[in-house]
Amino acid sequence: MISFDNTEVAFSSKSKSDLRRAYWLFRIIASPAIVKFGKGATNFALKMRLPISAPIKATIFRQFCGGETIAECDRTIANLGKFGIGTILDYSVEGKTSDEDFDQTVDIIIQTIHRAANDPHIPFAVFKVTGIGRHDLIEKASTPGYTPTTEEKAEIDVIVSRIDLICQAAHKAGTSVFIDAEESWIQDAIDQWTFDMMLKYNREKCIVFNTLQMYRHDRLAFLNDCISLAKENNVKYGIKLVRGAYMEKERARAIEKGYPSPIQATKADTDKDYNAGLKIILDNRDVFSLCAGTHNEDSSILLMNLMQEAQIDPQNEQFYFAQLLGMSDHISYNVAHAKYHVAKYVPFGPVKEVLPYLLRRADENTSVAGQTGRELSLIMKELDRRAKK
Repeated sequence: MISFDNTEVAFSSKSKSDLRRAYWLFRIIASPAIVKFGKGATNFALKMRLPISAPIKATIFRQFCGGETIAECDRTIANLGKFGIGTILDYSVEGKTSDEDFDQTVDIIIQTIHRAANDPHIPFAVFKVTGIGRHDLIEKASTPGYTPTTEEKAEIDVIVSRIDLICQAAHKAGTSVFIDAEESWIQDAIDQWTFDMMLKYNREKCIVFNTLQMYRHDRLAFLNDCISLAKENNVKYGIKLVRGAYMEKERARAIEKGYPSPIQATKADTDKDYNAGLKIILDNRDVFSLCAGTHNEDSSILLMNLMQEAQIDPQNEQFYFAQLLGMSDHISYNVAHAKYHVAKYVPFGPVKEVLPYLLRRADENTSVAGQTGRELSLIMKELDRRAKK
């Protein structure tokens, strides 16, 4: 039976200095006050154009990112690959608004697809629609009954054509691509565009994956709808199942605008729906391929048990586990050690432009109950084990 307490396997790729650096980083992240101060200081330094790239690259960037370019990620790809863990190259630059920037992002995502082609260590590519199109336009496209102007319709068509360019490149390369989920008020358009891409590219193989955030109370019903939708249209339906990343923003907007929150009432409800989603996908594996994006030990164990009960080979490429680089190595490395398919999200991009992503990682680690404490306790356990050798 797999044990997530096996730190020898969990940290088999880490030197003592790697573990000590991670220990102090998680110690800092564990303090909301320090994280809040650090965010303020970082934003001030950026505004004043102070030279902060070097210290950030040596600490938090090194923990959670693979490099500033695809080429700089090669070392991380190789290191993960030695332990049977794949890489998902994630261009994590956010907040762009110009067509020139959007087109450049499309080019970089397609470069990640080309880098993945014929490389068994890079099973997936990934992108966010807001990385290649204006948020307000995607919101308008998601609004029921909204009729875009002629100019808006033309701009929305450009966004869809960018999505198509990426999915077409993925199809040609034979590399599956995740389209990430985003806020609920822009998700309807993303869901529709994603399915449109499945109709084009998921006939023989699951190339395009949609992402379902199970902290939304309507996603289990959506998942069930996907079964009939896929069967009626004779397509393979790729699902990346996650708990979600926009909870506080979602609740605040619902209160501000006076509509019912789309978010589950409790974390237990989210966990329940996530695990129910795993069962639905396994029961309908003639339709679905799955990437279980989770840092939750219980859900990881459940998926392995469900696969065993259904007599699914751990090496079946329909089923993947995924975690973020720099987090939950006790899950990633132990699951890979048990010969299941595992991949790490490996963010990359220029240090200053990846900062919003890094600051969000710090926030999430601070706010998720038990996450940072678990990381720290495992690191301490492994350092102690090595000291006694």
